[in-house]
Formats: sequence, C-alpha cells, structure tokens
Amino acid sequence: MSGNKPLKGIKIIDFTHVQAGPACTQLLAWFGADVIKVERPGSGDVTRSQLRDMPDADALYFTMLNSNKRGLTLDTKTAEGKEVLERLIKVSDVMVENFGPGALDRMGFTWEHIQKLNPGMVLASVKGFSDGHHYEDLKVYENVAQCAGGAASTTGYWKGENAGPTISAAALGDTNTGMHLAIGILTAIIGRQQTGKGQKVAVSMQDAVLNLCRVKMRDQQRLERLGYLEEYPQYPHEMDAFKDRVTPRGANAGGGGQPGWILKCKGWETDPNAYIYFTVQGHAWEPICDALGKPEWKTDPAYTTPKARQPHIMEIFATIEDFIKDKTKYEAVDIFRKFDIPCAPVLSMKELLVDESLRKSGSIVEVPHPVRGSYFTIGSPIKFSDLKPEVTASPLLGQHTDEVLAELGYSKDQIASMHSKKAV
Repeated sequence: MSGNKPLKGIKIIDFTHVQAGPACTQLLAWFGADVIKVERPGSGDVTRSQLRDMPDADALYFTMLNSNKRGLTLDTKTAEGKEVLERLIKVSDVMVENFGPGALDRMGFTWEHIQKLNPGMVLASVKGFSDGHHYEDLKVYENVAQCAGGAASTTGYWKGENAGPTISAAALGDTNTGMHLAIGILTAIIGRQQTGKGQKVAVSMQDAVLNLCRVKMRDQQRLERLGYLEEYPQYPHEMDAFKDRVTPRGANAGGGGQPGWILKCKGWETDPNAYIYFTVQGHAWEPICDALGKPEWKTDPAYTTPKARQPHIMEIFATIEDFIKDKTKYEAVDIFRKFDIPCAPVLSMKELLVDESLRKSGSIVEVPHPVRGSYFTIGSPIKFSDLKPEVTASPLLGQHTDEVLAELGYSKDQIASMHSKKAV
C-alpha cells in the first residue's frame, strides 16, 4: 500500500460471516485497519465452501469479501476461547457482528459486559430490521431485504407474461448494508475522539435498501399530489386497472425524471448484452435530433417538450433503435457521446473483468493466493490522492491464530494447550 494508511492502529474484531459484515470490514482493512476475522475452528465462514470452483480451495465467495484480514479460529463456548475474546476486546477498537438477535448475549458478551472490558469499544451490528421493528425476528437475506426495503416493488415489468416485482443482481441488501455500517463505524470512532466513549452502531438491511430507494419514495409523494408520473411510460394510460396509485415498476425507465430505455444494437440476437442505455434529457433534445438526423423534430410541437413527447416516447425510442440497429453498442455510444448525450453500453461481467481502464484504476485487481494461485476481485471503489490500497489475499482458516494469540500475551505452551483442547 502506498501513502499513509489512515486507519493504521485501529484494531477490529470481525465476528461477521457471509456478505454484509465482511464487505464492511474488508473496506476498513483496505484502508489500514488491523481486521481479525474470528471463525469457528474446523469450519469457518460458510462462504469458504459455498459455490466452489476448485474442490479444496476457499471459494471466491469468501476470498472476494475477506482480503487484507488476519484469520483467527476461536471456540467461544470454551472457557479458554471466552478468555481470548475478553483479552481481544480489551485491546480492540471495534467489534463487528452479524449474528442473529441475542446471540452475543447468549455467548456471555452483553453490551454491558463489553463496555466494562473496554469503555471505548464500538460495537457495530448488521440487522435484518431495526430494533423494535415488528419484523425484528424475521431471518433476512439479500432478496428478503430488497423486498422489505421497497426495491423489488419498483423494479421489473408492469405488464406482460413477466410482469411482477424483480430482484436486482446488485447486493442492495448485503454489500450496501456493509458500506453504510462502515460509515457508521468511522463516525463512532470520530465521536469517541470527542467523548472517550464507544457506542453501539447498527444498520438494518431494510433501512440500507430503503436509503437507496430514496428517489422512489420521492415519486410516491409526487404521485399522491399529481395523480400520474410523466417520466414513466405506463402513466397515465395503463394505471386504471389498479385501484391504488403506487410508484410503478419502472422496467428500464429512468429514476431521475428523464425518460430512458435499453435499446438493441447490432448482434443482439446472439449476444445477450448487445444493448445501450439511452436517456432523453430535456436540454439534450436538440443534440439528439442532430445525432439521429431528425432536424424536423426540433420544431414539431409533438416533440419540443417532455410533456409533448411523453405519449409517444416509446416510438421515439424505436426510432433511435432503428438508427443503431447496424451499429455495435460501442459504435453507438461513440456516436452519441460526441453530442453529449447520456448513454452507456450494457457491459457484461465478462467484459468488466478484462476492462483495461478498471485494471489501471485498481477497480479490478488480481490477487496472489497460497492455494488458488491467484484470483480476481473488485478493489476499492473509493479513490484517494495519497492512498492506493493494496489488496492482499484473504486468510486461510486460522492462518494467523498463533500470531494473534502471541500478541495477546499467550506463551507457546498455552497456545499449544488451546489447540489440543480445540479452543482455537
């Protein structure tokens, strides 16, 4: 890692598993925190063996969420394991957990006990729903959170055989919650500098999804006042079948108030991603007419305002699609970018994985791994002028156990004894 490591000296106990918590702690590890991932001896994080592509190596599911961490195995059900955790709490700044409700208490580590051991401790938790919510006992996964947070109701198609709410492939419930929690942890650390005291920080997956659906909550309130939403193609003519006026599933309609759509390009019959996204921005209407060779649209009253265009917006998109049918998605974007029209090719994971710009910026990195050889992962999405995070391999199960125990003051004999008792 080049440059200053801003989080150097911050020690984090990472009691998280699967995705939301590990995404949070990985981000903090990239920026210099000493993250100690605590796992059950013998098995570890369930993602080590989920969706494997190599029989005896940690799955990519695990490696891509746990880089730059140290690995400690610990059985907190044993007296020795409990004592190790108490020592660790005394010297750490943050504990991050995503257990089910009450699990830490049952382990003997209530918030009161943690505060006694270390009054400066920040205890950060991923929840399904906020404390006190009427669904707080529900078990929550990614897609459950997307539905509970409002994303699914506004995603997908409104009519046709595939009508219905749709889940996004983006981890709106998991990684997004982890990112929110990282902001909360850093805020609590800065707060501690002012007060000397730690605090509990929690982000519920429902809330994190809802935060990303802010513009859809905006649309619901606009809708209740206006009765229709002009940037959605199904308003007002297709809404009469439904008694309640609700923010509709947008399909490919934009969320920013400008109509947009996914348009086919050359080769779409054999390439599932031969498409571009095209946005009809109000102030870009004349450049759009120029790009398409349709000067007559500039003065035709049926086209000059967004409201005038709305009833036949799909015909406008069809005209644009006709214009690009003999062009690849890259050629189409190259034409439209000259006119400053917001658009982009639909890029597949295959294309992004080998994208030169992303490799150069460190957004996609290749990481050497002792068992896998190497793996590709997504690097820091946050870029700094004086910090270039260096992504290192995820830890093997228990890889740093002895090292961490020695740092906590245990002797070689004590460590050997803990191993024989399977406490670590």
